[in-house]
Amino acid sequence: MMRVMAAALILIAAGCKSVQTTQPGAVGVERKQSMLVSSDTVNRSADKAYQQVLSDAQKKGQLDHDAAQLARVRGVAQRLIPRSGAFRQDAPGWNWEVHLISANDLNAWCMPGGKIAFYTGLIERLQLSDEEMAAVMGHEIAHALREHGRERVSKAYAQSIGLTVVAVALGASSAALDLSRLVLDVTFNLPNSRIDEQEADRIGVELAARGGYDPRAAISLWQKMQQAGGSKPPQFLSTHPSTETRLADLKVYAERVMPLYQQARR
Repeated sequence: MMRVMAAALILIAAGCKSVQTTQPGAVGVERKQSMLVSSDTVNRSADKAYQQVLSDAQKKGQLDHDAAQLARVRGVAQRLIPRSGAFRQDAPGWNWEVHLISANDLNAWCMPGGKIAFYTGLIERLQLSDEEMAAVMGHEIAHALREHGRERVSKAYAQSIGLTVVAVALGASSAALDLSRLVLDVTFNLPNSRIDEQEADRIGVELAARGGYDPRAAISLWQKMQQAGGSKPPQFLSTHPSTETRLADLKVYAERVMPLYQQARR
């Protein structure tokens, strides 16, 4: 058994790469990440998973049903996506997609490769301004730029490889891993780490500022979502740091990027 476990660890270590996914930007995000799965592989799986979500929403009559709200969401995206080049040169050329799902959830997300979904519940229940919508979208785009999904898939994949090697050694059959299922899992079920959320907050306020949206709107957004969540935070906030820590960090970094906002408004 020890030999089997050693073999699993060697296999994982051999494929693991330490990468710098983004430029630091004005907010200075510079953490290197360990990746076991390639960007192309994860992005293809994300596209498959995204199409599945859209298909399910279409069948329920929930996809892009509100034309006015969809136009608002896509309008914000059109201002933020070009600014993603400040963090990585390839990002503006991704195959971005932006869709609206009519559901009461306080939720929004961006899968690897730029696959964005906004939920009408988030917009309507919180009465989001365009600036607050930009804060949400900037945060979610930041997850994609930093490839947090790929990082989490890599960790889950590494665990699966280890389990598969052990299972094979014990005589069990080896089943192929479905990465699209893993992408769905990390999008909807597995929590982001606190460091992932902090990075997304910081990059998010810079993207908003570069797009001409007041980065301080992230503070009012957080306050609204905390009020809406009560004792149980909304899904969008399920793994964020404490209110005090988050607000303090947002205030510091929103002020840091104010010159970018003022420049974009000229």
